[in-house]
Amino acid sequence: MPRLLAVLAAVLLTVPIAPTGAMAEPAKPTLTWSVQPANQQGPDGRRWIELTLDPGQSVTEHLAVRNFSDGAAVFALKAADGYLTDKGRFNMLQSDRSSVDGGTWIKVQDEVTVGAKETKVVPFTITVPGDATPGDHPAGIAATVTSARGTVAVESRVGFRVMMRATGTITAAVAVDDLTATYEQPWNPFSAGTIRVKYTATNKGNIAVTGTGGVTVTDLTGLAERDAKTGVEQIFPGDSREIETRIAGVWALGPLSTSVTVSPAVQGGVPSGALIEPTAVDVTIWTLPWPQLALAILLGALLLSSRTITRRRRHRLADLLARARDEGRAEARDSTLVAKDPDK
Repeated sequence: MPRLLAVLAAVLLTVPIAPTGAMAEPAKPTLTWSVQPANQQGPDGRRWIELTLDPGQSVTEHLAVRNFSDGAAVFALKAADGYLTDKGRFNMLQSDRSSVDGGTWIKVQDEVTVGAKETKVVPFTITVPGDATPGDHPAGIAATVTSARGTVAVESRVGFRVMMRATGTITAAVAVDDLTATYEQPWNPFSAGTIRVKYTATNKGNIAVTGTGGVTVTDLTGLAERDAKTGVEQIFPGDSREIETRIAGVWALGPLSTSVTVSPAVQGGVPSGALIEPTAVDVTIWTLPWPQLALAILLGALLLSSRTITRRRRHRLADLLARARDEGRAEARDSTLVAKDPDK
């Protein structure tokens, strides 16, 4: 034990003891910021910018970058084409992709330095090309910060949408493509099935639209009609969105016709003189009531079995009655013979 204690003491004397905090790297301050539409004085309360401009027209707008952090920061300012994600959220092209539409109309300075707890207003210009096609040309503008995570550069950005509409003939149209209808049949013969309808809604017009409409399912007689309301979230020109809906309470009655109607709607109201083009598409599917047929076959088999059993019982009962009658007649003859000749 004395030798072991001496070794431990030597180890403790040769290893320096440092405070735990001295080994940890200082935490980097968190950088938070916001970007929003503004006027020359500062943020003006708009969530995004919407403009209707003539081809060749140029306007000046402003954005405000607010730094909420405790230290100054340098933000890169970038504009790019805008689009909607599959979940309907607005986004703008990443820096490694080139803009070809509205993002090229916006010119802004490359970067801005914003002090701690400071807000800076930056002007930018929007110039519509002389040959711009009528309709919506969505874009976005953002303040970005690029940081390194190992060997990967990560771009963080905050911005807002800039919706630019070039004047001219405005068309609102939603096409319905790849329409399919599938009948989902339960095995319970006393329950109706469900029609699952899927289609692709494509904005064939030149402005952003939503869609309202419905799906109707009818049989040949038109007596078993079922319908449901459907809606299409906002779609930018040229974009598509997958739509799926279900209609319950549909019985399998042979051929079923499924009709989809979509009427485009414009947020904020339809522009004066705009062309509105509703769409209607039909598809027919064949359905057979398999559970009901199986039940009918089962009931038929049970009925046939019951009739067969009943018929056999009747034949057996008739045979028993006939045998009983024959035996009774034989006994009656024997009694008569005994009565006529008692000596026999």
